[in-house]
Amino acid sequence: MPHARPADLGDWLAYLETLHPNAIAMGLARVGGVLSRMRLALTCPVVTVTGTNGKGSTTAMIETMLRCAGYRTGRYMSPHLMRYNERVALDGVAVDDATLLAAFHAVEDARVAADPPTPLTYFEFGTLAALAIFAQAAPDAVVLEVGLGGRLDAVNVVDPHVAVLTSVAIDHVDYLGTSREDIGREKAHVFRAGRAAVCGDPDPPASVIGHARAIGAHLHRIGIDYGAAGEGAQWRYYGPGGPRYGLPVPALRGAFQLGNAATAIAALGCLRDVLPVPASAIRDGLVRVELPGRFQVLPGRPTIVLDVAHNPHAARAFADALGGMGFHPRTTAVFGMLSDKDVGGVIAAVAPSVDRWHAATLPGARGATGAMLQERLSANGVPAAAVRTFPDVAAAYRAALDDATEADRIIVFGSFLTVAAALAARG
Repeated sequence: MPHARPADLGDWLAYLETLHPNAIAMGLARVGGVLSRMRLALTCPVVTVTGTNGKGSTTAMIETMLRCAGYRTGRYMSPHLMRYNERVALDGVAVDDATLLAAFHAVEDARVAADPPTPLTYFEFGTLAALAIFAQAAPDAVVLEVGLGGRLDAVNVVDPHVAVLTSVAIDHVDYLGTSREDIGREKAHVFRAGRAAVCGDPDPPASVIGHARAIGAHLHRIGIDYGAAGEGAQWRYYGPGGPRYGLPVPALRGAFQLGNAATAIAALGCLRDVLPVPASAIRDGLVRVELPGRFQVLPGRPTIVLDVAHNPHAARAFADALGGMGFHPRTTAVFGMLSDKDVGGVIAAVAPSVDRWHAATLPGARGATGAMLQERLSANGVPAAAVRTFPDVAAAYRAALDDATEADRIIVFGSFLTVAAALAARG
């Protein structure tokens, strides 16, 4: 008797969590086998973006610039903040439930066609569904954000025309290794022989350069082959595709976004023979790009800043950006993290910017409790009087709002889950 399939998106997503015993299971054999049975392929140029930090921003900039140039686009990103649909977008708009459900059915047909049915993780199933949607929509270009690592990530089943590596820092050590050399090697496997590879890390591990050379990828490095230079209130780009002058500061906040913007332009420069992007589209894309949860400043008072920073490298960039804001008499952090992250390293990076901490418990087996965060804060020299614990992010966020004056600042960070819960509590 065939298993009854889920009826709506919520049921489907719950079902996907049951198809593999592990939430994360690296490898391309399963997803590759199902993809071959689906008999679909992307015929348009593909840009794959990986990196410890900056990959979401760079993906968003590339896709927005392409749209501003008049191209029809597909974009795949993860994780989502509020709705699963955010992961898959056509022409900048998240796909609707019906489109996702049709793709889920197509993946399931191919999955159960094997004997026994192929076990797929939540992310693998969703990646295949996104590819099915893009194959049917036939856009002019597709931009794919890698989920974790590169070599064994489901997205790497697709051969990109241009591969982008934004940065290499320590994260996901259980899967990628404990050193930048190990992690860089995993991420560099999105590069392809004879094709362009763009590296936005100003000090890449030797493993990245070595792998690019070994396979014959055409490597473009920031600060050497391309980059950004300030010109007063504007900036200029140099590198693949030729120089671009008088560029506006990206709409995504933070000085570090200039490097991401240059990396996005370099990736497009490598595609100029098949997808030329005029200077006007680059300027428009920089101004129009949106990506919630990346140094997102909400309107109104008190000042509220949201950031998904969840490793020390991202936390340092977040702290630098906070330092560039105006004066606030008091900053309260609404803080929640997953327990398998470098909690102490994140605290150390941001602590000088914070006066009071609201430590919130995150849900699930991986969620750190408020008490655990309090212990880590204490170990980093934060006095007990400056810390309150809460059972969830919503309670921590509401308490921060209640205590703040209009001149104060509230920062919400530590995880996608933390930012999403604060946005939900905001209503």
